[in-house]
Amino acid sequence: MITKRIIPCLDVRDGRVVKGTKFTDIKDVDDPVVLADFYAKTGADELVFYDITASNENRDIFLDIVRRTADTVDIPFTIGGGIRSLEDFDRLMKAGADKVSVNSAAVKDPQLIREAALRYGSQCVVLSMDVKKNAFGRWDVYIQGGRDNTGLDAIAWAKQGVALGAGEIVLNCIDTDGVKNGYALDITREICDSVRVPVIASGGAGTMEHFYDVLTKANADAALSASVFHYKEIEIRDLKDYLKEKGVEVRC
Repeated sequence: MITKRIIPCLDVRDGRVVKGTKFTDIKDVDDPVVLADFYAKTGADELVFYDITASNENRDIFLDIVRRTADTVDIPFTIGGGIRSLEDFDRLMKAGADKVSVNSAAVKDPQLIREAALRYGSQCVVLSMDVKKNAFGRWDVYIQGGRDNTGLDAIAWAKQGVALGAGEIVLNCIDTDGVKNGYALDITREICDSVRVPVIASGGAGTMEHFYDVLTKANADAALSASVFHYKEIEIRDLKDYLKEKGVEVRC
């Protein structure tokens, strides 16, 4: 069995880690570098940072946080939010990010994925997808921090993104985000079955069983979560012990 990863997600606004429910009701959590250091020392395999208002506010991303994180932690981390150009990729990679996640800009200009993959390698390019089920039971892709429905079909967009060169997908379901009733197993499984790159499931973890379900029933390569880790409802080492007992291969 391929080793599964556990990844805390740090949503950043105005230099602070915050967390909401379904992209609303945003509450302050902690300093991003302090929290990143804590997770790196307590079993996280990787980290993902999202500047949750950079795209909507049309401003540059937080390079100072990237540099301080790179100087502090020894695990890979991904940066997303407000990425609009190859120059943004270049600044983030030089600041110490291991991977860069694109969402809104990639939808608006899909060739950004291809150009970034050619310059930096597919392993550095992550396609982040915010999705929501529509009235017909299919899943639409949203951009601008979950504010705008593009009308793109999630599975079709995932396939296109990978064909263009994305080396990984982060799939976040808006309906389950922060609700803690479990990941969206159906769309996660569909995306996993549709592409040949790792898929990171995001949005909905509330119990250890939810992690087990998405890593096994939906076959996600990694599970990303925020609230249960930020508020210490689940400790990462305890989660990994649980998963190992259930037969899931995880890193020590």
